[in-house]
Amino acid sequence: MKKFIALLALASSSAAFAAVDFNSFDANGDGIISKTEAQANAQLARLFDKLDTDKNGELSQQEFSKVQ
Repeated sequence: MKKFIALLALASSSAAFAAVDFNSFDANGDGIISKTEAQANAQLARLFDKLDTDKNGELSQQEFSKVQ
């Protein structure tokens, strides 16, 4: 439930992800968002571990899409 509330808050925050998409966080264009790349956005950095459902230390496009 806490995860759902956090994701809902993030998704509804127009300031956090208003005009950004996966590619805007994937700075090196390798198809994943690393923890380092996620640091560019405070909210994404805070939720990174919850979004990383396979716990591989990276966000795939599918994992990232849960916030949009």
